[in-house]
Amino acid sequence: MGSPHPIANHPVDCRARGILDRVGDKWSLYVIAHLGEGTRRFTELKRNIDGISQRMLTVTLRGLERDGIVTRTIYPVVPPRVEYSLTDMGRTLLDTVGTLVGWAESHLEEIDAARTAYDARTQETEALG
Repeated sequence: MGSPHPIANHPVDCRARGILDRVGDKWSLYVIAHLGEGTRRFTELKRNIDGISQRMLTVTLRGLERDGIVTRTIYPVVPPRVEYSLTDMGRTLLDTVGTLVGWAESHLEEIDAARTAYDARTQETEALG
Protein backbone atom coordinates (compact mmCIF):
# COMPACT_ATOMS: atom_id res chain seq x y z
CA MET A 1 0.00 0.00 0.00
CA GLY A 2 1.42 3.40 -0.99
CA SER A 3 1.77 6.33 1.34
CA PRO A 4 -1.10 8.81 1.47
CA HIS A 5 -1.01 11.88 -0.75
CA PRO A 6 1.03 14.66 0.92
CA ILE A 7 -1.96 17.01 1.11
CA ALA A 8 -3.97 14.43 3.08
CA ASN A 9 -1.66 14.84 6.10
CA HIS A 10 -0.83 18.51 5.64
CA PRO A 11 -2.87 21.01 7.61
CA VAL A 12 -3.80 23.87 5.30
CA ASP A 13 -3.81 27.17 7.13
CA CYS A 14 -6.85 29.42 6.89
CA ARG A 15 -5.33 31.83 4.36
CA ALA A 16 -4.39 29.03 1.97
CA ARG A 17 -7.82 27.46 2.41
CA GLY A 18 -9.43 30.77 1.41
CA ILE A 19 -7.34 30.89 -1.76
CA LEU A 20 -8.20 27.27 -2.57
CA ASP A 21 -11.87 28.09 -2.05
CA ARG A 22 -11.50 30.89 -4.62
CA VAL A 23 -9.59 29.06 -7.36
CA GLY A 24 -11.43 25.78 -6.74
CA ASP A 25 -14.84 27.37 -7.16
CA LYS A 26 -16.56 26.14 -10.32
CA TRP A 27 -17.05 29.63 -11.74
CA SER A 28 -13.45 30.62 -11.08
CA LEU A 29 -12.26 27.51 -12.89
CA TYR A 30 -14.30 28.43 -15.96
CA VAL A 31 -13.23 32.09 -15.88
CA ILE A 32 -9.56 31.11 -15.59
CA ALA A 33 -9.92 28.59 -18.42
CA HIS A 34 -11.58 31.14 -20.71
CA LEU A 35 -9.08 33.86 -19.91
CA GLY A 36 -6.34 31.35 -20.64
CA GLU A 37 -7.44 31.63 -24.27
CA GLY A 38 -6.84 35.40 -24.20
CA THR A 39 -8.15 38.73 -22.98
CA ARG A 40 -11.95 38.91 -22.80
CA ARG A 41 -14.62 41.51 -22.20
CA PHE A 42 -17.26 40.89 -19.54
CA THR A 43 -19.96 40.20 -22.12
CA GLU A 44 -17.75 37.63 -23.88
CA LEU A 45 -17.17 35.78 -20.62
CA LYS A 46 -20.87 35.91 -19.74
CA ARG A 47 -21.85 34.58 -23.16
CA ASN A 48 -19.26 31.77 -23.13
CA ILE A 49 -19.68 30.49 -19.57
CA ASP A 50 -22.91 28.56 -19.63
CA GLY A 51 -25.17 29.16 -16.64
CA ILE A 52 -23.27 31.98 -14.93
CA SER A 53 -25.32 34.97 -13.87
CA GLN A 54 -24.14 38.53 -14.34
CA ARG A 55 -23.88 38.96 -10.58
CA MET A 56 -21.88 35.74 -10.10
CA LEU A 57 -19.49 36.67 -12.91
CA THR A 58 -18.96 40.09 -11.32
CA VAL A 59 -18.31 38.55 -7.89
CA THR A 60 -15.97 35.94 -9.37
CA LEU A 61 -13.96 38.46 -11.39
CA ARG A 62 -13.62 40.80 -8.40
CA GLY A 63 -12.39 37.98 -6.19
CA LEU A 64 -9.88 36.79 -8.78
CA GLU A 65 -8.71 40.35 -9.30
CA ARG A 66 -8.32 40.88 -5.56
CA ASP A 67 -6.21 37.70 -5.32
CA GLY A 68 -3.95 38.88 -8.16
CA ILE A 69 -5.06 36.18 -10.61
CA VAL A 70 -6.97 38.46 -13.00
CA THR A 71 -6.26 41.99 -14.11
CA ARG A 72 -8.92 44.44 -15.23
CA THR A 73 -8.10 47.14 -17.78
CA ILE A 74 -10.45 50.08 -18.30
CA TYR A 75 -10.13 52.03 -21.54
CA PRO A 76 -11.22 55.69 -21.44
CA VAL A 77 -13.62 55.58 -24.36
CA VAL A 78 -17.34 56.22 -24.56
CA PRO A 79 -18.86 53.91 -23.52
CA PRO A 80 -15.99 52.66 -21.32
CA ARG A 81 -14.44 49.39 -22.45
CA VAL A 82 -13.28 46.95 -19.78
CA GLU A 83 -11.16 43.89 -20.49
CA TYR A 84 -10.03 41.06 -18.26
CA SER A 85 -6.91 38.95 -18.57
CA LEU A 86 -4.86 36.59 -16.46
CA THR A 87 -1.86 37.94 -14.61
CA ASP A 88 1.46 36.11 -14.81
CA MET A 89 0.55 34.38 -11.56
CA GLY A 90 -2.90 33.53 -12.93
CA ARG A 91 -1.29 31.87 -15.97
CA THR A 92 0.50 29.45 -13.64
CA LEU A 93 -2.94 27.95 -12.88
CA LEU A 94 -3.75 27.07 -16.49
CA ASP A 95 -2.24 23.57 -16.51
CA THR A 96 -3.95 22.65 -13.26
CA VAL A 97 -7.31 24.12 -14.28
CA GLY A 98 -7.07 22.52 -17.72
CA THR A 99 -6.34 19.13 -16.17
CA LEU A 100 -9.29 19.40 -13.78
CA VAL A 101 -11.77 20.58 -16.43
CA GLY A 102 -10.49 17.93 -18.85
CA TRP A 103 -10.88 15.23 -16.21
CA ALA A 104 -14.48 16.27 -15.57
CA GLU A 105 -15.31 16.32 -19.27
CA SER A 106 -13.69 12.95 -19.96
CA HIS A 107 -15.55 11.23 -17.10
CA LEU A 108 -19.05 12.63 -17.67
CA GLU A 109 -20.58 9.30 -18.70
CA GLU A 110 -19.01 7.40 -15.80
CA ILE A 111 -20.18 10.05 -13.33
CA ASP A 112 -23.70 10.02 -14.80
CA ALA A 113 -23.80 6.21 -14.45
CA ALA A 114 -22.52 6.38 -10.86
CA ARG A 115 -25.13 9.00 -9.96
CA THR A 116 -27.92 6.95 -11.51
CA ALA A 117 -26.83 3.84 -9.59
CA TYR A 118 -26.50 5.79 -6.34
CA ASP A 119 -29.92 7.41 -6.75
CA ALA A 120 -31.50 4.01 -7.43
CA ARG A 121 -29.87 2.53 -4.29
CA THR A 122 -30.97 5.53 -2.22
CA GLN A 123 -34.57 5.25 -3.44
CA GLU A 124 -34.61 1.53 -2.62
CA THR A 125 -33.28 2.19 0.89
CA GLU A 126 -35.80 4.97 1.51
CA ALA A 127 -38.65 2.76 0.25
CA LEU A 128 -37.66 0.05 2.76
CA GLY A 129 -38.01 2.36 5.64
